[in-house]
Amino acid sequence: MSLATLAPPHPVVACASEVCDVLDRVADVQPVFMSVAEKEQALRQFARAKAKLAEAEARVLAVGDDIAAEHGAHDVAAWLAHATRTDPRTARAELHLATALEQHPAVAAGMRAGTVSAAQARVITTAVDELPADLGPVLAAEAEATLIGYAAHHPPRDLKRLGQRILEVVAPDIAEAEDGRRLEDEERRARVKASLRFRDLGDGTTRMWGRLPTPVAQRLKHYLNAYANPRHRDDRPDPGLSTSHPANERMPQHRAYAHALAALLETLDPDQLPEHGGDATTVIVTLTLAQLLADLAAAGVIAGDGEEAISAQEARRLACQASIIPAVLGGKGEVLDLGRRMRLFTKAQRRALRLRDRHCRAEGCSIPAAWTEAHHLTPWSNGGSTDLTNAISLCNHHHHRIHDHTHTHDRLPNGDIRFHRRC
Repeated sequence: MSLATLAPPHPVVACASEVCDVLDRVADVQPVFMSVAEKEQALRQFARAKAKLAEAEARVLAVGDDIAAEHGAHDVAAWLAHATRTDPRTARAELHLATALEQHPAVAAGMRAGTVSAAQARVITTAVDELPADLGPVLAAEAEATLIGYAAHHPPRDLKRLGQRILEVVAPDIAEAEDGRRLEDEERRARVKASLRFRDLGDGTTRMWGRLPTPVAQRLKHYLNAYANPRHRDDRPDPGLSTSHPANERMPQHRAYAHALAALLETLDPDQLPEHGGDATTVIVTLTLAQLLADLAAAGVIAGDGEEAISAQEARRLACQASIIPAVLGGKGEVLDLGRRMRLFTKAQRRALRLRDRHCRAEGCSIPAAWTEAHHLTPWSNGGSTDLTNAISLCNHHHHRIHDHTHTHDRLPNGDIRFHRRC
């Protein structure tokens, strides 16, 4: 029997094996009959154990370069991902933490004590590493110790914010200037990382995704809230439909934001937009005379880099809100009429309209006029003009409803609009 066979395992290897053995002993024990206090105690102890285990793993990872050399791997994270079937990004993050803990023994000690989680450790080490290089080791150590103390009371997200302001605690005399520098760097990085992408899914919807600088995103969200605010959104059930009908379900916030973005875009004044292709950005709606007059028909919209199809109903609604050029085509596609651009109601007209109507003029709707859209009572397809005598205030919901061919409407003696569902 060789000496290698008789030699006891390394204490770290023995620890890892013992942890597995202990877990095996409770593998079939069901916690269903545990008391509330026992469950709470177990979950807290498991959290401490995970922190301790993560620190022990980090110590091995930090000296694991020889593993990579042994197996020809790029680094120990690449070997770990392959050997344990771990997501490479997770293995890379664990190696990054292991490297950081070598430079921050106090944070590693907090993990060994079970008082600092791996997520908190990442936040603390990042915050300390981002402190000014000329701060000095004494103040840097004080900042690190302060954040370790905060970890007992704050989750990683809050700890990150505290880390960004830690200079106000340890070095208030330079905190303001350093905050200014940090914010400038953050804004510069945000501009570099900013992106916005579009993918037409071919089913009438387009997926949008990307990253925006946080102030831009906050401003956009603020604008959208002006349209999606649930206190002003018309979520009342349609009495003509059953309570289980999809139209009577309360609109989720993410869908309300999508509708709000559409409403916001429709209120932009094209005259204030940059020149685009030699002319202010304009939408040209192409449709035949029959389409123009029909309830159910398709129309083409030429805007940006191509032509898309919309319903004639939507084209008529857009005429109230957007600057458009209606191009009426003959049967062979020849242009019969290229109308002049229909202007939005002027600011003065909108103010007068709000003063006159006070709120959405759909029967029973109390959404304030400031949240409404101007609708042409006689549509442009029938020669309607853009003036106050042909205008009425409707909220976004009722503006869609009045152009919806599944509903009809009457003008009441007081000027309100009453809707009826077509039989």
